[in-house]
Amino acid sequence: MLTSSLTRPPPPPFVWNGRSLDLSPNTTGLPPPPLSTTPISLCSRPASMHDTGLSARAAGASSSSSPYAGASSATSVGDDDDESKIRKANPAFVAAAYARLHSSHRAAASFLLLLAVAATAFLIGRARPRADCPPPRLDARFLALPDAAAASDFGALGVPWCRSKTGKIVEWTSKDLLRGLEEFVPIYETRPIKNNMYGMGFDHSFGLWFVARWLKPDLMIESGAFKGHSTWVLRQAMPNTKIISLSPRHPEKYLKKGPAYVDGNCTYLAGKDFIDFGSVDWGKLLRNHGISDLSRVLVFFDDHQSELKRLKQASIVGFRHIIFEDNYDTGTGDHYSLRQICDQEHIRGGGHSCFWDSDEARLRSRRKSFWEKAVETDELCGKDDAWWGVRGYMRDNFNHSNKAISYKEHFQNSRLVESVLDLYWELPPVAGPSLTHQTRYDPARASDPIIEDGRFGMFQRIGLARLDASVFNGYTQMSYVQISGSMLSREDA
Repeated sequence: MLTSSLTRPPPPPFVWNGRSLDLSPNTTGLPPPPLSTTPISLCSRPASMHDTGLSARAAGASSSSSPYAGASSATSVGDDDDESKIRKANPAFVAAAYARLHSSHRAAASFLLLLAVAATAFLIGRARPRADCPPPRLDARFLALPDAAAASDFGALGVPWCRSKTGKIVEWTSKDLLRGLEEFVPIYETRPIKNNMYGMGFDHSFGLWFVARWLKPDLMIESGAFKGHSTWVLRQAMPNTKIISLSPRHPEKYLKKGPAYVDGNCTYLAGKDFIDFGSVDWGKLLRNHGISDLSRVLVFFDDHQSELKRLKQASIVGFRHIIFEDNYDTGTGDHYSLRQICDQEHIRGGGHSCFWDSDEARLRSRRKSFWEKAVETDELCGKDDAWWGVRGYMRDNFNHSNKAISYKEHFQNSRLVESVLDLYWELPPVAGPSLTHQTRYDPARASDPIIEDGRFGMFQRIGLARLDASVFNGYTQMSYVQISGSMLSREDA
C-alpha cells in the first residue's frame, strides 16, 4: 500500500532528565480526533501567531491523506507530556511563565484596542453631529460667553410679569405673531422714515401694528408722535380709522430737516395747540369724533411720562386698551414704567439682591460688556440697597423730575396697578440676537423671542435678513394692557 511505502523508520528515543520518551508513530489503529465543528464568529478574538501555528499543526495531523495521520493520535493517547510531533516538552515552570506572559500580552492588546475604538467613536461623533440636532448658528460674540450667557439664556435673570386680577391672557398665539411678521416686513420696508433714530425700531413698530390690527379700534390716540413714524404705523394697521395725535412739536416741523410723516386723517394737538394727555377734555373731544364706546378706543403712549401716572389718567377717562412703548426695565430709563412697578419680591422673576458676591451680581457683571443696557449690581442698587425704580427713585417726564420712594411705596404702587389690571402682555423680541446681531437689550431680562436663535432659515424666509441690524436695537419691552373702568380718584391721578 502507498501508506506503508511511505512509512519512515522510527526515530531514536528522546531522553529528558534521564527519562526515555516514546515518540514512535501511532500504531494503535485508533482514528484521529474529529475536526472541530464549532462555528466561527466574525466578532471573535483574532488568533495570535502562537494560536495560528497550533491550528495549522492540528489540521495537518487530522487530515486523512497525510502520511503522518496517526502520529498525533498516538501521542495524545499514550503520552500526556507531549501534544505534537514537532513540539518539544517544556518544564512546568516554563509553561506557567509562558502562559502568564501570553495572558498579559493579550490583556494589554485588548485594552489598547478598546481605547482605540473609543477614541475613534468620539472623534466621529464630534466630526459628524446627528442630523436631527444641527449646531446652532451663533454669532462669534456668543462663543466668548459662558453657558449661562449664551444665546438661549432668555429670562435667565428673571422677567417680572404684572399680575392681573382676572388672570386673562391675550387671544393671539405665537403662530399669529409669525404670520403677522410675514405680512409686516414688506410694509415696514416702505416706511417714509428709514433712519428713525431715537424713535421706534422694528420690534416695537411690529408690536404696535399687530395689536392695532388685531383689535380694530374705532379710534386711535397717540401721546408722543416725534417725526410721525408711529402715526404711519397706526395708519398701515387701520387705513381708514381716525387718529388723534398729541405731541409738543408738530411732525411737520421735522420735514424741513429730513423725512417725516404727517397724516391727512389725523387730529393733531401739537405745537401751539398741544395739550397734555391728562389735561384734555376727553368727553368733548370723543363726542366730536362720534365715539361713545370707550372700549373701542386704543391709546398709545410714547411720551416718556410715568406710566403709573398715565395709567391713572386713562382709567379715570374710562379707556381700556393701552400700549406703553418704552416699558423700561428696573434700573434703566427716564420714567417709572410698568415693568419697574411690577418688579416685586412676590412676583415670579421679580426682586433683586444687592449683595456684591451673589449669583445675580456675578452674572450681571459678566454680561455688562456684551449688552449696552445690561445693568451691573453697582448700577442697580442705590443708597441703603434701594434697587426698585432706578436706584430707589421714581422718574418722570424724561427724568426732568424724580422722587425717592421707599420699598413700601413701591409695593403699594404695584398693588394699585394690579387692582385695575385685567390683562398684561409684553411684546417678545422679534428674533434672537444671533440672528438680529442686536447689542442693546440684555436677553436675560426678556421673554423668549418669536424666532429663536438658530432658525436662520425662517428669519431669512420672512425677510428679516434684508433689514439693517440697527433697526433691531430699540427693544424696551413694549407692553399692552387692558384695564377696568374708573377705579381711581382724580386726586390719585
